[in-house]
Amino acid sequence: PSAGLAIAVSLISLMKEVAVKPDIAMTGEITLQGKVLPIGGVKEKVLGAKRAGINTVIVPEDNKKDIKELTPSIRKGMKFIYTDRIDKILKYVLVEKRK
Repeated sequence: PSAGLAIAVSLISLMKEVAVKPDIAMTGEITLQGKVLPIGGVKEKVLGAKRAGINTVIVPEDNKKDIKELTPSIRKGMKFIYTDRIDKILKYVLVEKRK
């Protein structure tokens, strides 16, 4: 379930025929109405992104407390974007279509 946001973004990317930015990681469960729900294993997911050289991670709004609990050494150099709805993050993750 925590890959729901990434899967939904992939499908939107396919339908709009625009790429997803390769330097952003994301996690979150998503409802059929587009609401992003909290997930577990935040620390491991952030560490995985960091190890892969990705420093921007989209996280469910309700997981903000989990990010604050991470040590400063884990958070260093990382940018977190919090969301409670999928439509709020599309501007961050989709490459703009060239005219």
